[in-house]
Amino acid sequence: MSNANTAAKRVIATAEVEKKGLGTQDLILVAVLLAAGAVLKLTVASFLSFAGMKPNFVIAMYCLAIILTRPKVSQAVVIGLLAGVMCQIPMLNATPLVNIPSELLGALACGLLIYVPMKIGGKLDLNPVVTTFLSTVVSGYTFAIIVGMMNGLALPVIFVTYAVMVFGTAAFNAILVQILTPLLRKVLKK
Repeated sequence: MSNANTAAKRVIATAEVEKKGLGTQDLILVAVLLAAGAVLKLTVASFLSFAGMKPNFVIAMYCLAIILTRPKVSQAVVIGLLAGVMCQIPMLNATPLVNIPSELLGALACGLLIYVPMKIGGKLDLNPVVTTFLSTVVSGYTFAIIVGMMNGLALPVIFVTYAVMVFGTAAFNAILVQILTPLLRKVLKK
C-alpha cells in the first residue's frame, strides 16, 4: 500500500512540475471546445435525447479540454466556472445559476482525476473514459440535488429519480470523450 501511495504521489508531483500553467495554445483549445459544447448542446443534443436523457456536450467538452491540456487543479476549476457561466445563456439553461456549482464541481473532479494513472497493458488509457464518467456524475448529481431540494424532494428520492438521466448522460459523455481524445491528441501533435 505504501509503494502505491508513493508512486501516486510521484506521478502527481511530476505532472505538477511539468505543467506550470496553461499556454496560449491550451487556452485557445479550451475556448474552442467550450464553444463547440455550447453549439452542440443547442443543436444536436435535442435530436439525441432518449427517455429523458440527452448528452450534455458542455460537460463532455470541458472534460475533453481538461484531459488534453492537463491544467493545474485550480485552472480546471476556472474552466468549470467558465462552463457554468456560459450555461447561463437562456437557451442553454432552464434553471439559472444551478449550472455554476455543478460545472465547477464536475471540472474539479476532472482536474483531480486526470492525474490518476489508469493504463491497461501500457497502451490502453482508460483515464479519459473513467474521468469523464465520474465528472459527469458529480456535475449531474450536483445539479439534481440543487434542483430537487429547490422543489422539496428528499435526497434518496433525488438520487433514484435522476439516476437514469445522470448515469445515461455520463455513459454517453464518457464514450464520446474516449473516442475524441486520441483523435485530438494526434491532431494537436501536428
